[in-house]
Amino acid sequence: MKLLLIEDNPTMQTTLRRTFERRGMQVLTCSEGDRALALWEASLPDAVLLDLSLPGRDGLRVLEDARAAGLSTPVIILTARGTVGDRIIGLNTGADDYMPKPFDLDELEARVRALVRRSHSAADPTPMGVGKPVAWCGMHTDRDSGAVYHEGQALDLAPRELALLRALLGKPGHAIAKERLFELVFPGETQVQPEAIEVVAYRLRKKIAHTGAQLVTLRGLGYLLKAAA
Repeated sequence: MKLLLIEDNPTMQTTLRRTFERRGMQVLTCSEGDRALALWEASLPDAVLLDLSLPGRDGLRVLEDARAAGLSTPVIILTARGTVGDRIIGLNTGADDYMPKPFDLDELEARVRALVRRSHSAADPTPMGVGKPVAWCGMHTDRDSGAVYHEGQALDLAPRELALLRALLGKPGHAIAKERLFELVFPGETQVQPEAIEVVAYRLRKKIAHTGAQLVTLRGLGYLLKAAA
């Protein structure tokens, strides 16, 4: 597993690098926001650990630019900014998880491995208990890569957005409970609040708006995909 650690605090950077290297991971480090995007594009890591308070370009700008450039690598934000508002901003910008400092190293490792596992498991196109993804509304799931295509073009989705879309494509036109979707998008993650599925749905709704499909919220029932009128 290859990690990209974007952190400007020398002590924190050294501690995290040594911790993950001892646990069998390759760790690339960067301490400047202006260099981070180029290193990210060149190294294509399995996951990114991103601090927000960086010299030059701050972490949110780095993340925003990465997503705009089509980089869908799972991202965990590491920051001393621990308010709910900061977390929402980070998730809406494209982060997949958020850990306020100080944090437990074992928990951080578990979250990294869970994110990478979910990203790699996208190659399995059939979410358990939902249904077999079908070709629908110009979209289909590639069995080899797990990516979802629309009219021949792969949709630019973060791992959690991809997991949600694939689950909904298993039963287009049918409501799937938020609780079930949460289990598929955040498998085994007990520290994540159930409301986090709403953030993922919000981001996915915007990204598929051009496909002719609508992600509809049914109060008390969950979410469904339907063709736009």
